[in-house]
Amino acid sequence: MVNEIDIATLHEAIAAEFADEPCVIATRTLTWGQVTERTRRLAAVLRANGLGERRPDATTPPWETGQDHLGVLLYNAPEYLEAVLGAYKASVAPFNINYRYTIDELAYLLKDADPAVLVYGATFAPLVSAVLPLLPRRPLLLQVADGGAHELLDGALDYESALVAADPADGVPQSSPDDRHLGYTGGTTGMPKGVIWRCGDMVAGPYGVRGTFDEAIERARKVRGVVLPAPPFMHGAGLGIAFGGWLGGATVVIPRNPERFDAAAVVDALQTHRVTSMSIVGDAFGQPLIAELERNSRALPDLRLLVNSGAALQEGSKARLRELLPGVRITDVLGSSETGLHAKRAPGGSNRFSSKGSAVVLNDARTALLEPGAAEIGWLAQGGRIPTGYLGDPDKTSATFVTVGERRYSVPGERARLLADGGIEFLGRDATTINTGGEKVFADEVEAVLRALPGVSDALVVGRPSERWGQEVVALVQVAPDVSTDQLGAGCREHLAGYKVPKAFIMVDRIQRLDNGKTDYKWAKALAAGTQ
Repeated sequence: MVNEIDIATLHEAIAAEFADEPCVIATRTLTWGQVTERTRRLAAVLRANGLGERRPDATTPPWETGQDHLGVLLYNAPEYLEAVLGAYKASVAPFNINYRYTIDELAYLLKDADPAVLVYGATFAPLVSAVLPLLPRRPLLLQVADGGAHELLDGALDYESALVAADPADGVPQSSPDDRHLGYTGGTTGMPKGVIWRCGDMVAGPYGVRGTFDEAIERARKVRGVVLPAPPFMHGAGLGIAFGGWLGGATVVIPRNPERFDAAAVVDALQTHRVTSMSIVGDAFGQPLIAELERNSRALPDLRLLVNSGAALQEGSKARLRELLPGVRITDVLGSSETGLHAKRAPGGSNRFSSKGSAVVLNDARTALLEPGAAEIGWLAQGGRIPTGYLGDPDKTSATFVTVGERRYSVPGERARLLADGGIEFLGRDATTINTGGEKVFADEVEAVLRALPGVSDALVVGRPSERWGQEVVALVQVAPDVSTDQLGAGCREHLAGYKVPKAFIMVDRIQRLDNGKTDYKWAKALAAGTQ
């Protein structure tokens, strides 16, 4: 493709401009020059172990990377970003690992990814040790001293010692926009899947770099900034803002206590390091942030942008954040591992989004684009810079990445309507759709209505088995003490067809979400079924 940029080369060019300035700030600060040297040393370690020689070409199927794989099992830390960037410099495809996985879950992921190298924290050494005998081959092990009190595993290399012993001249990038990145989905509604991206498409797509190489450098000189990704780097929302920031010339800030969302640590970092933009994941991050700012008000005059993705941030939360952080713009975006960010929420707190880039709505058969105002419920799809496919799965690849006319689209499974004004009404993932008496109910649509009712601070909608309906709609609702189920039902009936109104409302003290801000469907379904 014309004017494509690869990640490693662009990062090095920006680093040459700002060599002595902060590149990443955590418990220690690394300059751009230091990050360049350290990631070259890591690339040299990988090459010395025979990695990076395999490269994709025109014959590589879309469900294969054509490269060696490097897994990263770390909390947010400079070493996480180094591992990913160093992999790019060695032409090795990096992939993310959820640090909350059990032995069985990690074994599943590593068997699927087949890593040639694993970069992991000492904290996770016992987990890694338990999984290694279950793998078809033993990867090269690089153990990072992350504060965990576990000894170096047999045969593993100490990460820092390996870097010190390597020659950075042996790690000069020979990378290409055609090299691959492997991003595993969270597995919220199924088993995790490895999504394969070309690095050139990552740059122009999720990382938001437009134009030529020289234009990207000039933009980095002008824009700069300081970004704080609150989500874990093991999820696309966190890694995306970190690398998107880096490739825009920004310093990346990592707050203390990265193993969980620590609102006090985040606000301290925002103030101390004069952060200009940050990202969060819904009310699981937004509510503790509000509580911390109410408890210990701080002036944050440099903060200009707060990006929310991955989960809902209620309108009440947004309004309070605007009061506490005057001058901050809050942007609500919709995206996925298979699309990057592809829609921005319209004002008013509804499930209406304005398309970003090449987002479209396809018909139910996935054979044509819907026209604005069409009555049909379709599939939200993304064109332009999208992944090649799912690792090792040609069937899922062909089902998700479809060609309509002469354009290729990613259709990750989200239902939507294309409104008459060109806006998109997001209805939710097909995997969370409830089939009740032959009618489809989209959980997100019902949740949006519930959250807009007086006295409702949060809501989650799931289906449970029903002898009469097959499935029935159940709402878990976090409400004020004076709100009754009758009021909730009446409020829903004003805005929803009868079959969409929940058959039961379960009052909860708090809607339980995972530490990454995503919905805890396992908890919700167990509670709805009466098993918890």
